[in-house]
Amino acid sequence: MGHGHGHGHAHGAGTDRRLLTAALALLVVFMAVEVVVGVVANSIALISDAGHMLTDAASIALALFAMRLAARPASGAYTFGWKRAEILSAAANGLTFVLLVAYFVYEAVQRLIEPPKVAAPLVVGTALTGIAVNAVASWLISRADRTSLNVEGAFQHILNDMYAFIATVVAGVVVWVTGWGRADAVAALVVAALMAKAAYGLLREAGRVLFEAAPSGAPPAEVGAAICDHPDVTGVEDLHVWTVTSGFPALSAHVSVRPGGDCHRVRRELADLLHERFQIEHTTLQVDHVPGTACRIAGARP
Repeated sequence: MGHGHGHGHAHGAGTDRRLLTAALALLVVFMAVEVVVGVVANSIALISDAGHMLTDAASIALALFAMRLAARPASGAYTFGWKRAEILSAAANGLTFVLLVAYFVYEAVQRLIEPPKVAAPLVVGTALTGIAVNAVASWLISRADRTSLNVEGAFQHILNDMYAFIATVVAGVVVWVTGWGRADAVAALVVAALMAKAAYGLLREAGRVLFEAAPSGAPPAEVGAAICDHPDVTGVEDLHVWTVTSGFPALSAHVSVRPGGDCHRVRRELADLLHERFQIEHTTLQVDHVPGTACRIAGARP
């Protein structure tokens, strides 16, 4: 028997798409300018920012595509629809961070060994403009539904790019004032560290969903104990708690009820309990009469 309370954030999907599209257009225009200036200025920090911005644009484009897939209704063999597309998009964003970290660390180390001449005024001016552009893009995406791991992945790309521009401004000023060219490479290493942190967070959360781990707010042992606390429940078996996509936790379980208990009433009460206490919005409970007085929890799965 199933119980649903509604899920997702479909009512805001159109708004989210408009906000992400506006941020995408802003980034693409500035990225083209930054690539040219980075080559002219011979700045690895500025070029790394441009490369990061390219992934920003790609992450938003991928997020928009995933949103369209996730909005498709369930049909045929896809009984949950295409909702996991958003999680795959978030994982892809995390993987692009990993690739960029490897590239920028390699380039930065090379430039620490042999620092090139950097046109500091161009670097500082472009990076200051980049801070403003990314601040606007971050504000646009922050207004979207960031409980979606897909949107959060795009937001982390933009936010890290803004940090990168701040580091580039500092490096440009140091080179400008002191002539120490290695500051440019040091800034690129700082950017790489920030990107590595963001990659870890995105890949960890996406991995939890893809491997069907229980939501962080619904530990299986605690969920099972809450079900067992019902006075008519005598046992819980085959308990599974997982996340279909961002904001869509689900649960299935076999629940035993004392002889004479009202299975239909118990199912409704348990479904309401799981929704209110653990925010589990999609429950499938098989409820049967089984003799017994002491509640037991068997076969709990994460």
